[in-house]
Amino acid sequence: MDQQRRTQLGGGIVLVLIGAAFLAVQFIPSLRAWYDSIEWGGGWPFIIIGVGAFLFLLGLLLGAPGLAVPACIVGGIGGLLYWQSVTGNWDSWAYAWTLIPGFVGVGILVAGLLEGKVRQALSGGGWLIFISAVMFLAFGSFLGGPVLLGDYWPVLVIVAGVLLLGRTLFRR
Repeated sequence: MDQQRRTQLGGGIVLVLIGAAFLAVQFIPSLRAWYDSIEWGGGWPFIIIGVGAFLFLLGLLLGAPGLAVPACIVGGIGGLLYWQSVTGNWDSWAYAWTLIPGFVGVGILVAGLLEGKVRQALSGGGWLIFISAVMFLAFGSFLGGPVLLGDYWPVLVIVAGVLLLGRTLFRR
């Protein structure tokens, strides 16, 4: 079975299992009572992080490193939600969404390393992580996030643009 089919197989298995679990909670009274009795507190995002970890493990078991990408997206969003639930800083969504391309980049990096395609992984994943960091710092600077750059955040956007131009014009 080829790589893409294994990745799709893994994704389908995850969706079926998650759907079956939620359906069981809806219709089996004892499961519903158990679910309602759980004191989630600030820990409910661990469910999302767990789904990400499950996707990653499933990818390893099926020999489908491509599942590292959705695993990192789901796990990263779960980590972000955990941070927001602990700090109560839900307004950070105004700029925190810019981390999602970085989660994709980490997934590409991990998948590429697992496939033995180190150069492609560093290039593709590293670039997405860089762009995500630029967007996070820029949006965060004027939307109430980490003000590391103050009024100079446009300089970072200019640098990113120059790097993109250079990467495009001088590519081998």
